[in-house]
Amino acid sequence: MTINIAVLEDQKDTRDMLATLINGSQGYKCVATYENGEDAIAGVPGLEPDVMMVDIHLPGLSGIETVKKLKAMFPEMQFIMCTSFEDADNIFKALQAGATGYLTKSTTPAKILEAISDAYNGGSPMSSNIARKVITFFQQQNEKANKELNKLSTREQEILEYLSKGYRYKEIAALLFINIETVRKHIHNIYEKLEVNSRTDALNKVYPKN
Repeated sequence: MTINIAVLEDQKDTRDMLATLINGSQGYKCVATYENGEDAIAGVPGLEPDVMMVDIHLPGLSGIETVKKLKAMFPEMQFIMCTSFEDADNIFKALQAGATGYLTKSTTPAKILEAISDAYNGGSPMSSNIARKVITFFQQQNEKANKELNKLSTREQEILEYLSKGYRYKEIAALLFINIETVRKHIHNIYEKLEVNSRTDALNKVYPKN
């Protein structure tokens, strides 16, 4: 089985290096190279590669925006960012756009090939420092959420959990054997303690995944 790969990179030396590496390795084939996002969006539909290596900083359309557009067109295609950007903002924007992998340009040739194979087979390859940043981010989010949750009483936490599951006030009142006005009062207190004005904001503060 040969993995078909496209490369989107504006620096010719890097683009040529990736193409040479891919074509010189058994089981891998570079089917196209592009120097900007616009060309990639125009060319990929006729090729539909299995995996695409994408730089972030490009002339015109960014790599992240290109991934977002192509992922909508080809949900099964895998995208690996290969970039010099290591900040959390770019990492998460790329992942939200549809990238399944994120490598730094200092990644060794062997690791690049391993990452392509990993993405093709359902994995999410990342450079070790990128993976650490992702883990740190979610740990920090959980810490913040726990601090917010601890502001609430046990009953308020219980009601908020029901809200997170989509229950209406009347249903919560019945489940907890209290009247609906008591539910409303608890929710008012929840909003005050969390310093929010809506159910959505409250849930986002305590349950970031929502």
